[in-house]
Amino acid sequence: MNDTRSRRLLAGLGTLVFLFVAPGFVAGLVPFWITRWRYHSYPGAPILRAAGVVLVLAGLAALLESFWRFAVKGLGTPAPVLPTRRLVVSGLYRFVRNPMYLGVAAIVVGQAMLFGDVRLLEYGAVVGGAFHAFVLLYEEPTLAEAYPAEYAEFRANVPRWTPRLRPWRPGS
Repeated sequence: MNDTRSRRLLAGLGTLVFLFVAPGFVAGLVPFWITRWRYHSYPGAPILRAAGVVLVLAGLAALLESFWRFAVKGLGTPAPVLPTRRLVVSGLYRFVRNPMYLGVAAIVVGQAMLFGDVRLLEYGAVVGGAFHAFVLLYEEPTLAEAYPAEYAEFRANVPRWTPRLRPWRPGS
């Protein structure tokens, strides 16, 4: 098996494990502990529950697409122990620099809307603050060091949290 194929296999397995460990814990297990996935009555529930389902599904799709892209295109994982060999600037990353974190946040907020539980919104705010701090203090400096010119161009063209309306094209 050549180096790229073996690296891709290792990246895929590592990414799958990390998916269940990190986002699975943050967006699945903790929300379950908080809500026990019990529905509460609240004004406007049917419409907000439907919007919550849309957010959960959109967040899950963004998360899975981003994780797949890290393994296949970046030949690594989102976990710092097996980072990508290449900076990932395709797919959803052409619109926003942090689609994984936004996907997890959408899943948490969507569940809060679905179950009608304010505690989950409060938890989501804490998670969002932790994501922001991690990105500023660890992730961005690490990427700037690992991919100096490439990350500088990416950072200059793609917003951290608010998605672009049109996809960025590297080198354009």
